[in-house]
Amino acid sequence: MQLNQNPHSVPNERERVLEVAIGKEVRAFRNAQGITVADLSKKTGISIGMLSKIENGNTSASLSTLQAISYALSVPITALFRQFEERREAVHTRAGDGVEIDREGTRAGHQYNLLGHIGHNASGVIVEPYLIELTHKSDTFETFQHSGIEMIYMLEGEVEYRHGSDSYHLRPGDTLFFDSDAPHGPEKLLVLPARYLSIISYPQSG
Repeated sequence: MQLNQNPHSVPNERERVLEVAIGKEVRAFRNAQGITVADLSKKTGISIGMLSKIENGNTSASLSTLQAISYALSVPITALFRQFEERREAVHTRAGDGVEIDREGTRAGHQYNLLGHIGHNASGVIVEPYLIELTHKSDTFETFQHSGIEMIYMLEGEVEYRHGSDSYHLRPGDTLFFDSDAPHGPEKLLVLPARYLSIISYPQSG
């Protein structure tokens, strides 16, 4: 399997440059409106070559140039700076500080600790990481259903975990990655206590 992303690569440093951030916004607004570079050139009186340089982040456009572009695209000039100013969040949760919650559909004895949460963000994806603990007081329940994709990483104990019509014997170090729209959940609690990480990702609304 060939992956499209290299997790060890240095993030594109040019993304942090103001000119590149502005250029990406200009291109995005132009494409969203179905306007070609030539069309934008006619509307603004800015040469095609200069617009190409602006969109590629290869030149620092003057304020008057940016005003002309924003007017032609019918967007406020501040919208062109949006990506550069956008805050990127990180959440650090210390051991034992996860928020214990009751997720919708949670069964008795299934302890869910939310390890962190970032709401609306630029990626368009919400990710919810949970530490789940099962004990002798826990019920089995194999019909959880919710939107998104889920990954389980087994830390301790053993469970028989059902997904749809299939069942998987999960031991420490095992991973299960699945479409969480199908019925799923621990079907048999084999070795207790059992602890596993559950990471759920789904598109953010709005």
